[in-house]
Amino acid sequence: MGDNLINAFSREKTKPKLSEQQRKKLQHEFKLHMEQYFKQKLGKGVDYTKVTICEDMLVIRGEGFLTEPEKFIAQTPSGRRTIRAARSHVALQHFQDNIRYFEEKLGAKVIHNIGGMEPDKDFWMNTLIFDRSFT
Repeated sequence: MGDNLINAFSREKTKPKLSEQQRKKLQHEFKLHMEQYFKQKLGKGVDYTKVTICEDMLVIRGEGFLTEPEKFIAQTPSGRRTIRAARSHVALQHFQDNIRYFEEKLGAKVIHNIGGMEPDKDFWMNTLIFDRSFT
């Protein structure tokens, strides 16, 4: 464990923190990237996307991602389970398609990926934890 702590500390020292301007620029770039990705893959963009870079985290949240038929299906508990299963597959594919993009842009490796959604509220969120802090 001590070696891991030393290695993490060494990485911290070699990579500069993002300035406020760099952070905001990357957040905007990631937001546009995500909107284009979902429009291309699903045929429908997300109505609202917010991207936040804070410490060692990249948080992506979206609202308005369900199609009209999915909204109808999500009105029942079994429908929500169906939507959650289908969209979980989309989220996994998103992670596989975009992990390198985020790692290259941020100069860090993803060590944790946590996501969740509330189909009945048309809301989703994904948090990537990296091996270094950006802010």
